[in-house]
Amino acid sequence: MPTAKCRPLVGVTACLRPSGDLGYHIVGDKYVRAVSGGADCLPMLVPALGDWHDPEDLADRVDGILLTGSPSDVEPHHYAGPPAPVGLSHDPLRDATTLPLIRHALRRGTPVLAVCRGIQELNVALGGSLHQRLHEVPERRDHRGRKDLDTAGRYATGHTISIRPDGPLAALLGKTETYVNSLHGQGIDRLAETLVAEATAPDGTVEAVSMPDAPGFVLGVQWHPEWRYWENADSEAIFKAFGDACRACAANRTAAAAQRVA
Repeated sequence: MPTAKCRPLVGVTACLRPSGDLGYHIVGDKYVRAVSGGADCLPMLVPALGDWHDPEDLADRVDGILLTGSPSDVEPHHYAGPPAPVGLSHDPLRDATTLPLIRHALRRGTPVLAVCRGIQELNVALGGSLHQRLHEVPERRDHRGRKDLDTAGRYATGHTISIRPDGPLAALLGKTETYVNSLHGQGIDRLAETLVAEATAPDGTVEAVSMPDAPGFVLGVQWHPEWRYWENADSEAIFKAFGDACRACAANRTAAAAQRVA
């Protein structure tokens, strides 16, 4: 009988969605498929249970964390922002789950890949702030997905980004400019001090970040590389690099456990 492949375990953050009198912990299949197929890792849903979680224990149990996108926004009190405009949706239990988890994961060196809402969570967790309605900021374009298009149309190429030439994203993709999709209503305002902008849109919106002083892999992107990742070389490169970092993390944990036993 062939030996089963032991894949790294990746925590995939979920949202809490109400439906009638019930709530559902939910994550898009595209994220699960990108972790399993693109990163070759085992995805594990992280439910939005707030402070029920011990974030340090959770960060110790996984080999990587994917911070997913979501229709909901980070509550503005987490970054001392003004009250949210009418019409924005929030998920306070997701905030209470992800923000502490991010901080513990970064301290531990757990690889983190942050997508859309995820890059915003990463920035807020480290002390940055957000534009709550990016399209209302002077000289910024409307980055929201068009509701008059079908799913494939909304996830089609939205605009170019300029990539910092000497940064890790440029090294990973082998280029300093590329095309990305655009489906976000919020965006980074004040960048956290420990993050570096790796890419920007033509209007100056931060589109990717890294954390140079982190002990492990950290990449945040404002677009959606998980969408049909196998059709896009940039997306494939991002998830492969994330998967490689998770495999290295898993190997280090195994080696450390073996040392403790010895």
